[in-house]
Amino acid sequence: MMYLDHIVHSVTKKPIEVAEDWTEKGIHAVVGGQHTKWGTYNALLYTKTSYIEWLAAEYEEIAKNANHPLIDLMLHDLKTSGAGFNTICIRTTAIDDLSKQLQEQGIKTSGVLHAERKTTSGLVRKWRMLFVKEDIGDALPSPFFIEWEESDEEKYRLLQKDGTIEKSNLELSITACEFHVRKPREVMDKWKSYFQLTEQDEQTLLLENTRLIFRQSNNIKERLASIDIDGSNRHEEIIYEQATYRFL
Repeated sequence: MMYLDHIVHSVTKKPIEVAEDWTEKGIHAVVGGQHTKWGTYNALLYTKTSYIEWLAAEYEEIAKNANHPLIDLMLHDLKTSGAGFNTICIRTTAIDDLSKQLQEQGIKTSGVLHAERKTTSGLVRKWRMLFVKEDIGDALPSPFFIEWEESDEEKYRLLQKDGTIEKSNLELSITACEFHVRKPREVMDKWKSYFQLTEQDEQTLLLENTRLIFRQSNNIKERLASIDIDGSNRHEEIIYEQATYRFL
């Protein structure tokens, strides 16, 4: 089964600033930690089954030399259009099978990559990732995939224990991700074929925990444009670092 794991939003602010900004809005966000091999660090906002990652370059030279698909995308987007949503990550418990399936379809991938992050509490969190190999540019990037070392239950237990997740976070759900693309039908057919996603209607694909909505746009750059978040008492639209958050 395929779940939205997280949204990647590249930011120009430091993680501590991002966490403070959202906490001031009444939304519990925290500093995540460092990806020392990538030269990046992040802030995080957890919901019931997924989260938002605000990703920033801590050491730009290390980031430039990381040779990592996600970091390359972040740097490209920051350089060409500034802060904003980059891509989404889909959670799976069968990343090796997915890698094999894509390979059998003739789709080039990064192969399964190992990764880790040192949290502010000193814990090292580990996971594995898979990317479709494609040029970085104005076209919508394919989602990438993640398989965590811990089960969802264990991960959330630890995150609640260290204060990353509070009760209010578990009331939130990312219910929709809206992408602005030039040819929605083409993108939907590609994602359906590559990743065996279910189509709800002519503009919507389904993950287990959210909807992926594709709307026609004449913008040169195709990216995730907005997300819907249920479960807060805000009921407003917030534009933050050039990305739109709709609290329903």
